[in-house]
Amino acid sequence: MGTSKVIYLNELRTRAEHLASKSDILTDAPVDNYGKGEAFSPTDLAATSLASCMLTVLGIYAQKNSIDMGNSYADVMKVMSKEGPRRIVQIDLNLHIVTQEPLDEKQKVILENIARTCPVALSLHPDLEQNISVDFTAN
Repeated sequence: MGTSKVIYLNELRTRAEHLASKSDILTDAPVDNYGKGEAFSPTDLAATSLASCMLTVLGIYAQKNSIDMGNSYADVMKVMSKEGPRRIVQIDLNLHIVTQEPLDEKQKVILENIARTCPVALSLHPDLEQNISVDFTAN
């Protein structure tokens, strides 16, 4: 079984179906590239996938180590090239790790390293600049 099936719906829109769960994601071309901007663009998804991957691998570590990091989140900004081929040149990502109990410095270093080495971060081209900031908050 494959990962997904992506169907072109016309008017620069696609529907991606996750084959295992049958969940859908719509994409739309951005307004600055002939689209309506009514859904994530494919490049938005690429940048957003970095944040989702980081939070997922952090969640795995947190779950295994009895750390409650519910309500953690990331703010993502994708920067597209202004010259040459249209591509993502930079992702600015502010990762906010929210825990119920304060973390010690060793835990913070471990969590930050886990985030920075998630599979998506390691899969992106090295020319794509990843500006990652991490802050920790205990409720």
